[in-house]
Amino acid sequence: MNGKTLVNPRSSGVNPRSSGVKELLGELPLTAEIDWLLRYRGKKSRSRFNLDALAEHLPEIMAQVGPHAESASPPGGRKIFFFASWHYWIIHTVLSALTLRGLGHEVSLGYLPYGDYDRPISRFDLRRQDLYAHHVLKGAHPLLKTVSFLDLEPAHAIPAALSQAVERITFYDTQYTLQREEVTGSEPVYRLRQERNLEAARKAFAYFQKNRPDVVIVPNGMIQEYGAVYEVARALDIPTVTYEFGEQDQRVWLGQDRLVMFHRIDELWAARQNRILNDEQRAWLASFLAARQGLSTGEQFAHLWQKASRAGGDKVRAALGLDRRPVVLLPTNVFGDSATLGRTLFSQSIAEWVARLVSFFAERAEVQLVIRIHPAESRSVGPSIVDTIRQAVPSLPEHISLIAPQEKVNTYDLMEIADLALVYTTTAGLEMALRGMPVLVSGEAHYRKKGFTLDADSWDEYFAVLDASLAGLPGQRLTAEQVARAWNYAYTFFAEYPRPFPWHLEKIMPDLAKRQISYILSPQGRAEYEATFQQMAGARMDW
Repeated sequence: MNGKTLVNPRSSGVNPRSSGVKELLGELPLTAEIDWLLRYRGKKSRSRFNLDALAEHLPEIMAQVGPHAESASPPGGRKIFFFASWHYWIIHTVLSALTLRGLGHEVSLGYLPYGDYDRPISRFDLRRQDLYAHHVLKGAHPLLKTVSFLDLEPAHAIPAALSQAVERITFYDTQYTLQREEVTGSEPVYRLRQERNLEAARKAFAYFQKNRPDVVIVPNGMIQEYGAVYEVARALDIPTVTYEFGEQDQRVWLGQDRLVMFHRIDELWAARQNRILNDEQRAWLASFLAARQGLSTGEQFAHLWQKASRAGGDKVRAALGLDRRPVVLLPTNVFGDSATLGRTLFSQSIAEWVARLVSFFAERAEVQLVIRIHPAESRSVGPSIVDTIRQAVPSLPEHISLIAPQEKVNTYDLMEIADLALVYTTTAGLEMALRGMPVLVSGEAHYRKKGFTLDADSWDEYFAVLDASLAGLPGQRLTAEQVARAWNYAYTFFAEYPRPFPWHLEKIMPDLAKRQISYILSPQGRAEYEATFQQMAGARMDW
């Protein structure tokens, strides 16, 4: 979910000519069941909702987990409830759940058989996909209990605060799906997400009251039905773990009783903030950051955003026609990305922040503003920040350069020539602080107010800090102590916060081929990964 790194689903799975008939058939008892038995049972998926790879490997997985589960029977661990919707996450949660069963926990998986999160599906097709999911998932019985949310009875009512949380999730869903910030509530996707989120919340609320687990594990936890189930668990005061994947291979982010995408690492940072990195730690971070600038993922990354190789600061300066006036770099985020949802502080939106800055710099010819549109925006389905900029200042003056997302410019070359950075939440802000560059933050970035950034809590304060920073250019730099603190935080965030994990969501089955569950449950595999799985199951992280 993070950053839309997966395939963006655009197929509804509903034939417009037959959707009305399927809606009618979907309400009639046994129609989907008879159709499944006659036409689909034992066959592979014929929709986007595809668990075929899981079905193929489940017998071998069960054989690997079985002996470990038997030796731990009856389970002496925690009573765990996973939730997943959409086939990618169902596959991933099944692997994780069975691993936890092999470690001695009692695990249930609640699921919804959707193939798309943003398109309607007929009741008939949804029931048929549920039959297919049940057919595949029964291969995980009896080690894993599976619960289709389609079979659950909803609660008659949920608390008002929980209803408000569901509305907030629906708002985020609409921003995330349309990749835009403006939401009216009349959008078809808003109404679709509102219905699905509310239904998931009501069913989870009733289920958890009758079957209270020791811990609920939810991917992401901020959007879609994942957010609804997370909010229900928190409302019922059930310990909850959210998890998500970033760019690093064999690493996972975990959030205990919090939304993982906000990257609140207060306890970890409290234990590390006074540390001075040793040579080995600095070397690791330097190597990691150097690899992050490149185009090849290698074995360290699942994905990278750069689309062009490094050319060097001087070449980029010449290509953009920049002179020796100070350079202010503004690297943008993508509208609707998980890294921006709910991160506003004093601005109403990213668009307002960008528009006000462009208007401000249009009158400041003594400096040069370079706006780098995020390369990921080339895959966006929503409006471009370029449109926001053009609306604010239709004709950009010569001292403002705009780099479109598809342009072959490496962002790290821009960092080399910049004197000041203006960021919302992008991690590029952290990387620029490592170089000693002053970085003014306007959104709720995880590295904000950690002792090495320029921060503000209002527009007046923001522009006061900005004016003071511009007056100090080009000589203003972070102190040696601030740079050392930035390096310490970056090592904490990149090296220690992501936990070792065997299967990245973007390449589940290839990773499983490299690191089978039999290995994960072996003494060597446990030494690498068991701590993460136990923390996923709710064991406190002892930093």
